[in-house]
Amino acid sequence: MKELLLYIARSLVDHPEAVGVEEAGGGSEGTVLKLSVAKEDLGKIIGRQGRTARALRTLVNAASARQERRVVLEIQE
Repeated sequence: MKELLLYIARSLVDHPEAVGVEEAGGGSEGTVLKLSVAKEDLGKIIGRQGRTARALRTLVNAASARQERRVVLEIQE
């Protein structure tokens, strides 16, 4: 899951070396993936009216459903 998110995020931004994904423990909500990018690339990850961020969350949810897990994506500022 983490590798999928890294690959997609690095493809979207101008500074792929600044992309990072931190995986936080799995309480009752499931696993939380925290995506961080360079400040200049934040708009590219969020997209117009949040469309890109929504698409990323949809992809992560679909991939986690195949593994019968729950994963939440948070975009760090």
